[in-house]
Amino acid sequence: MAPAVLGLALTAACSNSSSSGGHSTAAATLTGDCAKYQPYAGHAGTKVTMFASILSPESDSLEKSWAEFSSCTGITISYEGSNDFESQLPVRVAGGNAPDLAIIPQPGLLGQMVKTGKVVKPPAQTVENENKWSPVWKTYGSVNGTFYAAPMSANMKSLVWYSPKAFQKAGYQVPTTWAGLMALSDTIAKSGGSKPWCGGIGSGTATGWPATDWLEEVVLGSQGGDVYDQWVNHTVKFSDPRITSAMQQVADWMQNPAWVNAGIGDVKSIATTTFQDAGAPILTNKCWMLQQASFYEAQWPKGTTVGPNGDVFAFHLPAVNPAVPNPVEGGGEFVAAFSSRPEVQAVQNYLSTADWASSRVKVASGWVSANQGVDKSLYTDPIDQLSAAELTDPAATFRFDASDMMPAAVGSGEEWKAFTAWFAEGESIKQVAADVDASWPQ
Repeated sequence: MAPAVLGLALTAACSNSSSSGGHSTAAATLTGDCAKYQPYAGHAGTKVTMFASILSPESDSLEKSWAEFSSCTGITISYEGSNDFESQLPVRVAGGNAPDLAIIPQPGLLGQMVKTGKVVKPPAQTVENENKWSPVWKTYGSVNGTFYAAPMSANMKSLVWYSPKAFQKAGYQVPTTWAGLMALSDTIAKSGGSKPWCGGIGSGTATGWPATDWLEEVVLGSQGGDVYDQWVNHTVKFSDPRITSAMQQVADWMQNPAWVNAGIGDVKSIATTTFQDAGAPILTNKCWMLQQASFYEAQWPKGTTVGPNGDVFAFHLPAVNPAVPNPVEGGGEFVAAFSSRPEVQAVQNYLSTADWASSRVKVASGWVSANQGVDKSLYTDPIDQLSAAELTDPAATFRFDASDMMPAAVGSGEEWKAFTAWFAEGESIKQVAADVDASWPQ
C-alpha cells in the first residue's frame, strides 16, 4: 500500500508535553487508501509507546493490524510485550516510566493503576465509540463509575473442547444441558479404556488460573449474574454456602478420580500439567473433553483440523442451572492511557473503532471483538464465529472473568495459590475458601 500523504510539511508545532521527542503537525490531507485515517492525521513523526502481555505470534498480528494506520498517519507505535506485564506495569508507573498506552487484561489491575492517579481519562471520541459495545463491557473499563479504558478484544471462556470425529465414532452427542454433560462423563468413564476429562492448571507464575475459571463457570451457571457480581466484590464471600456448593460441584467434576486426568495422570497431575499441554490427549483418544477458552485454539499442533467435523472443535459449556439464560464467561483486554498527548489520543481513538477491530480480524484468526460494529462475516475461523456469536448475544448472561476483576492480591494472588493447593495437595474446600477470604484487602 502506497500512502498518499499530502502536505506533511505543513506548519509544524512541537508538543511541549511529548515525552517521546515527537511532534504534532497541522492535519495533512490524506488521500487514496489513507483517506480513511484523516481523523487521526496531524501527528507525523511522533511515537507512542505501548506495553502489554501479548507475545509473538499474537503480537505480530497486532502490529500488522495497525501497520497501515501508522504508515498513513506517520505515528509510530512502539510495542513491547512481556510475560511479566502484570508485575512490571505497577513498577514502571511507580517509577515514573509508564508507557503511553497499556493493554490491561484485568479490570482489577486497571483499578490498581487508576488509584495511582496516573491513568488519563480517554478522549471524547473514544468514549463515543463505546456505543458499539454492550454497556456491561464499558463498566469493566470503568473504575468507581468513571470510564478509563476502552475494550480492545474479547475471548469466550465457556467452551468445552472435544473431538467431533471421536464423538461420531463412539456415537456420543454434544450435550446441551449440565445434567447431560455429567451423564456423558459417567458413560465414558464406565465404558473403560479412557477417562472423560483432561485438565491442566500449570501456567508459570500464574499457575492456578484455569481452576479459577472452572469455579467461575459453575458460579455463573448455577447462581446467575447477581450472585456472581456480589461474589466479585466480596459481598458474597468464598465461604458462602452458594460458593462452597459451587466448589463442591467443581470437585465432583474435575477432582473425580474416575473422570480425570486422561492420558496424563491422577487428580494431582492437573496441578503439574500446563494448561497448554492439557488438551493433547484428545488427539490420541486418551482424553475426551477439556474445558478451556477460545484462545486455546492456538495450542493445537500445526495441521490439526478445527471445525464441526474436524479433529477438534468446541461446544458451549451448558448452564448448571437451566434457569440461568445462556451464561457466558469471557475475558478481554482494555486500553488505558498514561498520557494525553494528541498522538496518544489518536491511537486510542483508532483502537476503539470497529474499523480497527475489523482490521485485526482480517490479519489472522484466533482473535474476537465484542464490538457490535464488526461485520461477523469477516470471521473465517469456526471458533471465532462461535465466540463472536455468543459474546455479542444481547440475551446472554455475560460476565467478565471474576478473578481478573477481584483485587490483584486475591484474583491473581491467593486464589491462584489456594486453588493450586486444592488440586495438588487435596486441601479442603473449607480451608481454600477461608484462605482466599482472608486475603481480601481490608
